[in-house]
Amino acid sequence: MMDTDQKEIIHYFKGLQDDICRQLEQADGKGRFEEDLWERPAGGGGRTRILQGRHIAKGGVNFSAVHGPMPERVSKALGVEAGDFLATGVSIVQHPANPMVPIIHMNVRYFEMSNGQWWFGGGIDLTPHYIDQQQAKYFHQALKEVCDRHDPAYYPAFKKWADDYFFLKHRDETRGVGGIFFDRLSDSEHHDKASRFAFVREVGELFAPLYTRLIEDNKDRAYTERELAWQRLRRGRYVEFNLVWDKGTKFGLDTGGRTESILMSLPPEANWVYDHQVEPGSPEAQTLSMLRKDVDWISA
Repeated sequence: MMDTDQKEIIHYFKGLQDDICRQLEQADGKGRFEEDLWERPAGGGGRTRILQGRHIAKGGVNFSAVHGPMPERVSKALGVEAGDFLATGVSIVQHPANPMVPIIHMNVRYFEMSNGQWWFGGGIDLTPHYIDQQQAKYFHQALKEVCDRHDPAYYPAFKKWADDYFFLKHRDETRGVGGIFFDRLSDSEHHDKASRFAFVREVGELFAPLYTRLIEDNKDRAYTERELAWQRLRRGRYVEFNLVWDKGTKFGLDTGGRTESILMSLPPEANWVYDHQVEPGSPEAQTLSMLRKDVDWISA
């Protein structure tokens, strides 16, 4: 079911993985990505790359292109007809060593069915252990500028989508300061496949300069065991979201993806303290107070 468009998209995602890995290695200054090539028995495979270095405690940059018959439970969940599918993309999660550096996630992906139905999806979101409003503003402003170059309706819609998606319902808190999230971008009155792909490419290429600046700005900030303990608790929240709510994790497991690659998003260490309470007025309490939807970070 491979055609020219699919080959072009797959080739691009492979190159994006290579470029991001080079920039992250440079920002870390010590670590090097280890690559794990894998094949999916039902069709396709991928390249999992993991870095454990000086400033990045555990970072994963995955590329995959899987295809074959769509499992029935997945076709029902997606609301598509049964048939063969192709799913390809790059997925990234970076867990920093310094708790003053935020966690970041990005995913850009393409999906197509044998009946010709297709769409793009993805997004970037930021999860600071301690929220810095100026850095949240910088992050959201960069995303808005990319969105606005393609469609002024993108940022407000995709920002709200991220707020709603990256939300721990059982905790009544957002995962972090959000970002943008989008799915099922296909043909529309104003956008064709080429314009959708152009937008996804620019989102993907924003990731490395955006995050390497956040590493550079925060990697040498002082911290104590208190901040490390809080980092482990916030990492625990990250685990809860990815294992309980994240649709990408479920899709990967339901389609027979490689478990180690799917779960590369989990941090090297995390912690759960029963009925943990923060000290009133503390930096931890301030961060918790800002983990809510619909914050205008650009104007805050």
